[in-house]
Amino acid sequence: MTPTVVLPVIIGGLYAAGVYLLLDRSLTRVLLGFLLLGNATNLLLLSAGGPSGLAPILGYAEPGEMSDPLPQALILTAIVITFGIASFLLALIYRSWRLVRQEVVGVDEEDRRVARRSSTDADEIDPDDLAPEDRPAMHADSMPAEDVERVLARDYAGIPSDDVDLPPTRGEQR
Repeated sequence: MTPTVVLPVIIGGLYAAGVYLLLDRSLTRVLLGFLLLGNATNLLLLSAGGPSGLAPILGYAEPGEMSDPLPQALILTAIVITFGIASFLLALIYRSWRLVRQEVVGVDEEDRRVARRSSTDADEIDPDDLAPEDRPAMHADSMPAEDVERVLARDYAGIPSDDVDLPPTRGEQR
């Protein structure tokens, strides 16, 4: 392989690995996938900048011999954006770990309901035609807030929570 083919192959591999990791339910893998996408984008911008040249700000070289400063500015911007989103994902991972002692996003009841109705078109569904347990939250006849609090207190009695405003939760599936 020639050097002109190696860099695009590496960029494509980083993008493929990043997308693969983004599709996982583990938040740590999502973070790693996002970091790989950020690095692949930086390499893509660097390769799009063309060959290196002299510094454009000094004015010693002719315009054809100078480096293009735009890709460098875009790479710096991409680094800052990647850092900001990575720190946000780290905060989500930490919060998820503190609440449920696991960093994997679990399958909840709404996911199961959607999977059961996957063959139904969303335009054909009228909430009034669905069974009460399949109706979306905040529908006219959904469970009152007092009943929700009573059910949560019954199901999670004695399980400590680290947040005063949130009900206690369990890490395992029922």
